[in-house]
Amino acid sequence: MLKITLKRIVKYGYLSFQRNGWLSTATILVMSLALFVLGNLIFLGALANTVLVALESKIDMSVYFMPDAEEQNIFAVKKEIESLADVAEVSYVSKNEALTDFRARHSANAVIVSALEELDGNPLEASLNIKARDPSNYASISNFLLDKNYPVVDKINYFENQKVIDRLGAVLGTVRGSGVLLAVFLAFVAILVAFNTVRLAIYTMREEIGIMRLVGAAQWFIRGPFLVSGVIYGSIAAAAVTLFFFPLAWFASPRLTLLVPNFDLFQYFLSNFFEFFLIMLFSGVALGVVSSLIAIRRYLKI
Repeated sequence: MLKITLKRIVKYGYLSFQRNGWLSTATILVMSLALFVLGNLIFLGALANTVLVALESKIDMSVYFMPDAEEQNIFAVKKEIESLADVAEVSYVSKNEALTDFRARHSANAVIVSALEELDGNPLEASLNIKARDPSNYASISNFLLDKNYPVVDKINYFENQKVIDRLGAVLGTVRGSGVLLAVFLAFVAILVAFNTVRLAIYTMREEIGIMRLVGAAQWFIRGPFLVSGVIYGSIAAAAVTLFFFPLAWFASPRLTLLVPNFDLFQYFLSNFFEFFLIMLFSGVALGVVSSLIAIRRYLKI
């Protein structure tokens, strides 16, 4: 008996969906737009994490020494840094090595080559390049060096690199925040449109609802079809958006790879397809059910 009743509820919900064809289509389109923004936020989050991880993996800390610093003092500092648990590797670059590397990097620039030839002596400083076991360890290493306040140390470049990463993180955070606000706004619009669609469906079926009341139909039997309609709106929107992302991810992936080589958008989409679809489905059904519940509560008096 329960199985038959549920079938009838689903049937009436589908009929209600069919009766308001244009409004149902408009509702699905608005829901799809909200879900599309949500999907882009998911991809943006994955891209942002990839970019930040790639940048952090390339970070190292360089400690530059005074021009008159003696090597024995530099090696003493190097030994202390190597004793830290957060440090993975410390390499020493002498003044001569730094000059040789600088000449090699700028050998094609005639102005720089000419300027170096005119200089008396070596203007570059000896340095220690420090690799931490984890990017989050650089802060503690820099604090260690600042606390020690070695007289032979001229400067530490970690703080300059960290500012770049922090700024990039702030920009990506702002973009994500703007996307969330847009998604929330579109979700509100989708709920409003779906709400009016269900309200019209209630008005269209007012005579049938009246008959159901007279024959003693249960409240959930009368309200059920409208909830089913909301589920249908959200499910179709979720399926449409997920299918739309297939060609979009395939088209955008090679272009995005030129900017971020470590991130393959299409492969990421394929690898997380089921999780992505479940998020879209849950969000779409939630939008449809919430709007239906609001309309039922407001206009369906039983």
